[in-house]
Amino acid sequence: QVQLVESGGGLVQAGDSLGLSCAASGRTFSSYHMGWFRQAPGKEREFVAAISRSGGSTSYADSVKGRFTISRDNAKNTVYLQMNTLRPEDTAVYYCAAANTLKVVTAAHHYDYWGQGTQVTVSS
Repeated sequence: QVQLVESGGGLVQAGDSLGLSCAASGRTFSSYHMGWFRQAPGKEREFVAAISRSGGSTSYADSVKGRFTISRDNAKNTVYLQMNTLRPEDTAVYYCAAANTLKVVTAAHHYDYWGQGTQVTVSS
């Protein structure tokens, strides 16, 4: 089992950058594919980015491709989401999640463990 704790959220202006971190507990962190999801008020939870166990494969939602970068450091049991050129529509609670699957996945139901979320607010 793994426990996830996100950090790094905050209030920024459009065009700014923000980096999120997700610290994981447990000695099997490297066995999990990791993902970032977000949920805005009145909206469904949506996929943002995912990364494979070793970090060799990544996947991004079209809305963030080219602006966001997901990475991980298995030695530190941490996954990151670097968000650049933020837009007001990026405003949401961002969740880190871990999937015990054979391949990197984008669907939320494949993820077994979730963090508590961190608020990202982008003002215009």
